[in-house]
Amino acid sequence: MIRHIVSWKLAATDAEARAADAAGIRDRLEGLRGLVPALRLDVGIDLGATDGNWDVVLDSDFATEEDLAAYQVHPAHVEAAAFIRSVVASRSCVDYRA
Repeated sequence: MIRHIVSWKLAATDAEARAADAAGIRDRLEGLRGLVPALRLDVGIDLGATDGNWDVVLDSDFATEEDLAAYQVHPAHVEAAAFIRSVVASRSCVDYRA
């Protein structure tokens, strides 16, 4: 199994805009369920209690590296990723065998 974890820092500084952007990321990623074969995912939004934390995290699993590669180019993922890139300041990612 391949675990794919991505964390994002949002660009917005206003609390209301940050909340809306975080929800937009969550909704778009959760919308991939059932559209992308072999995808198991959880999306979390930070509680905001600690400065320095990442704002949103994706924790997803794939059976194979090929499944992860197919996810990366799936049109629904490409569309979600375009929105995400438009609202984030930075991204961190790790892929590993679990």
